[in-house]
Amino acid sequence: MSGFVEKPEPLQVPGLVHLHTGKVRDLYRNEAGDLVMIASDRLSAYDWVLPTEIPDKGRVLTQLSLWWFDKLADLVPHHVLSTELPPGAPADWAGRTLICKSLRMVPVECVARGYLTGSGLVEYDASRTVCGLALPEGLVDGSELPAPIFTPATKAEVGEHDENVSYEEVARQVGAETAAELRQTTLAVYGRARDIARERGIVLADTKFEFGYEDGTLVLADEVLTPDSSRFWPADAWEPGRAQPSFDKQFVRDWLTSSASGWDRRSEQPPPALPAEVVEATSAKYIEAFERLTGTSWS
Repeated sequence: MSGFVEKPEPLQVPGLVHLHTGKVRDLYRNEAGDLVMIASDRLSAYDWVLPTEIPDKGRVLTQLSLWWFDKLADLVPHHVLSTELPPGAPADWAGRTLICKSLRMVPVECVARGYLTGSGLVEYDASRTVCGLALPEGLVDGSELPAPIFTPATKAEVGEHDENVSYEEVARQVGAETAAELRQTTLAVYGRARDIARERGIVLADTKFEFGYEDGTLVLADEVLTPDSSRFWPADAWEPGRAQPSFDKQFVRDWLTSSASGWDRRSEQPPPALPAEVVEATSAKYIEAFERLTGTSWS
């Protein structure tokens, strides 16, 4: 069992039609046919959307995505039309709302990996492959790969796992030409972002993108290169052969799997509320990632 511990009711805003409540984002359509995407402060872990929110998390994700969209615009166009608050929207939507193009979305999570960890490490340990791609012997948790790889996944519903798939399966689903464009663009964007992050003392271990099409042009959508969609590690603490410290919700995962939480992730019981110290530490990590990457202070 998994999903929302407490699924929020969508807000009713004049002129907007509610489309979807996701793990983090709420999606509406305005009268012009554009998408209105609001990043909440919700946080998910172990396939659950937790009952405790992380203050300002949605604003951090939104502002960091906007910064990255600008840095990547010469490589691939993005879906953002405006950050203006829709008329009648609650004041809390300020700073966390994007008005976006309505795209024909590609049903693939486009994952780029430059380092071995997570589900890629599990597969590598079993078969010396990741998504069917052969890798050399001797790699360990946190190893830099000989070259970045494209390891796509299916896009799962709330409460379900994304599942890694082969490039050949993506080509079968969306066509060879689209698959090739997805791979090429994903790796190009990852390469640019990896170099920018490296200059700022951060290792971009892996990340996932979502793309859609507008009149035949591939467009970068959703969020991009945030701590929710990427693994960021402090470069000065990177040490292959162990789990790396990261700028994300690791504090939450660690607490949930500790005896302090009293929760068994293998049970069907929903996870408990987070203690204040875990919330504060997680919020600080998101803000630190924003400040180190952008070079600006969060206020």
